[in-house]
Amino acid sequence: MTREPLKIGVLGYRFMGKAHANALARLPMFFPDAPAVERHTLVGRDEAALADAADRFGFAHTATDWAEAIDEVDVFYNLGPNHVHAEPSIAALEAGVPVLCEKPLAPTLDEAAAMRDAAAAADVPAGTAFNYRFVPAIRYAKGLIEDGELGEIRQVRGRYLQDWLADPDAPWAWRLDAEMAGSGALGDLGAHTIDLVDFLVGDEVGEIDRLSGHLQTFVDERPVYEDGDDGAVEEYRDVTVDDAYSAQVAYESGATGTFEATRFANGHKNDHTVEVHGSKGSLKFSLERLNELEVLREGDRGFQTVLVTDETDPYVDRWWPPGHVIGWEHTFVHENYEFLTAVAEGGEFSPSFAEGYAVQEVLAAIERSDERGEWVSVE
Repeated sequence: MTREPLKIGVLGYRFMGKAHANALARLPMFFPDAPAVERHTLVGRDEAALADAADRFGFAHTATDWAEAIDEVDVFYNLGPNHVHAEPSIAALEAGVPVLCEKPLAPTLDEAAAMRDAAAAADVPAGTAFNYRFVPAIRYAKGLIEDGELGEIRQVRGRYLQDWLADPDAPWAWRLDAEMAGSGALGDLGAHTIDLVDFLVGDEVGEIDRLSGHLQTFVDERPVYEDGDDGAVEEYRDVTVDDAYSAQVAYESGATGTFEATRFANGHKNDHTVEVHGSKGSLKFSLERLNELEVLREGDRGFQTVLVTDETDPYVDRWWPPGHVIGWEHTFVHENYEFLTAVAEGGEFSPSFAEGYAVQEVLAAIERSDERGEWVSVE
């Protein structure tokens, strides 16, 4: 029996909206077993920009009211700024509509808890969009760890370095406002690292026992530029989030972790690196070389570079012949495939809202540690 296409509603049409729309368009070509979808409604505030985006992204309808869109679709993607994650997502779940929401779940832990609870009460999938879980090399790394190739996990390291705010004259954006974003580099970048490390080694190292965190803001205000070619400054707005964070983590198993992120690292455009060190070996992954994994096994004299492009590697049989690499955009295709399959089959999707909330708990603990100037537990 052929199912009717799932009608997809998407809130947000800029960075993440484009990434997910591209993924939806690629699905039938490369994942023919994926559920059929219809890019139904695109939601935003600017009607002219919205209409243009809908035309480019292949959406049949537009709406400026997310509540109206929820009534018309089978699946709801919440890709808006952090401060609009909670209310539409909760409303969709209460209406029985599955939700995929971008990370972090919300600006505050309380809002994230409300989203987690709404997902628990709903009988439909609710996913947090941590797309880096769906990199083939990361799946390969998880398999090595689960198979015991690294032995007992003793130390993990994660960093996420960008440089788009290194210039003090870089323009103000919503990501720099605590009320809209919640936090800065911590939530925007650190959330990815914390989730990815938990995905890789959480079963081996257990829960975080305690942590110590530090936040720093380097530039206290940013210019807002007038429209036009002259680049005149219209006003300056306060920066109310962190520009960088670092954290030391102690796990229940005795393993340790070191995490950091910044948007001030000159020369680093999108450097997300994770290292795992065990009693028998180590591995290293860098997003800037996302088809590769550096692996050292017991008895090796040095690290070996594994090119994760073989047909036997996770997801890669859907793409190109061995050695023909894939890129960042493909992580969204994999993520959408897994999420929509869970929706169509009535299954569970991971990372769930509960997992997204667990990441938010760590973010909140890092902020709390910075405020108190001491080690804290994750409550």
